[in-house]
Amino acid sequence: MSNYASILFGIVCASLLPAQTADELVAKNLQAKGGVSEIKSIKTLRISGKMQAGSFTAEIGRVAMAPDLLRTIFTVQGMTQIQAYDGSTGWQISPFEGRKDAELLGEDTLRGLVEDADFYGPLVDYKAKGNTVENLGHDTVDGDDVYRLKVTLKNGDIIYYYLDPDTFLEIRTEKLQFIRGSVQETFSNLGSYKRVGGIYFPFSIERGTKQNPGDISKITIDKIEANNPTPASEFKMPASPPEPSGRKEL
Repeated sequence: MSNYASILFGIVCASLLPAQTADELVAKNLQAKGGVSEIKSIKTLRISGKMQAGSFTAEIGRVAMAPDLLRTIFTVQGMTQIQAYDGSTGWQISPFEGRKDAELLGEDTLRGLVEDADFYGPLVDYKAKGNTVENLGHDTVDGDDVYRLKVTLKNGDIIYYYLDPDTFLEIRTEKLQFIRGSVQETFSNLGSYKRVGGIYFPFSIERGTKQNPGDISKITIDKIEANNPTPASEFKMPASPPEPSGRKEL
């Protein structure tokens, strides 16, 4: 068989292969992580690591509980910022801004926190959550072939998943958030997957924005613990201390 005939034969055979639907790619991604039943067997996560951005280094932490409770911790030079969502209320303590008491989050910051609080992610039970998924076919990431999924969240924001064609794990995600008539575009490169509690998690994450692609923060995960006892009170907004009483006038 000539080279031309071989190439033509390959093209014909490829065209006869059944196309993978969006649901099939979602199923393969979830199975690659460990399977839906294993994913749902995890109810809490505690994650700790470091973030490096240029010469800047911070200790980071994340505590999460199904279905949508989240607490993130960011520590620099002994000062710790906390952002949390208890399933209905988002709040923060931001000492870097001179605020030591808990305060409610603004709408823009809360939107992203609520999305991150989805414990199992937007692909698990995506239809029940009001999300939609489209298979956009093949694409490339750093010259490597990938599958590309478009996930439109119930609130209208969009996440693109780039799946490795061999493992079906995501190696990159891109998020478009539509806030007050503007679009915020961010990306995450994911790698160094390791198994914790029967599920594969990325232990290396690079994050940046489309506007400043060279300004990247690198996150290295040191530890992930699954199903540790975690009280729901850990996510609740603490009460503000009472105002000091004034001196009574005689």
